[in-house]
Amino acid sequence: MKRITTIILTLALLPAVASAHAFLDHASPKVGSTAATAPKELRLWFTEKLEPTFSTAEVRNAQGTVVSGKAQAAGDGTELRVPLKPLANGTYSVTWRVLSVDTHRTQGSFTFRVGP
Repeated sequence: MKRITTIILTLALLPAVASAHAFLDHASPKVGSTAATAPKELRLWFTEKLEPTFSTAEVRNAQGTVVSGKAQAAGDGTELRVPLKPLANGTYSVTWRVLSVDTHRTQGSFTFRVGP
C-alpha cells in the first residue's frame, strides 16, 4: 500500500505536458452572428500566443471576393486584427491559419452576416 501511495504522489508531482495549440477563443463579429452594421475590422482571439509572420486571416463575400486587408498581431500576442473594406449586407466567410509560438499550426473557418 505504501508503494502505491508513493507512485501516486510521484505522478501527481510530475509537470503536466501542455498541448499548446492556438485555437480560436472568440471573435468580433462573433462566430455565426448577424451584425446590424458593417464592422470596420475583424478581431480574432486565440488560446495561445501567435507567430504574427505566419498567422493569417481572410474574409470573403458570398461571391468569393476577398474583402479584407492583411492581418496584424495585436494585444498580448493572442489577437489578430483584420481591416475590412466597406461591407454590404450579406454573408461573409472567415478563414484563419495560425502558427503558435511553440510551432503548432491550426486553422479554421466560420461565417457571419451583415444586415437585418
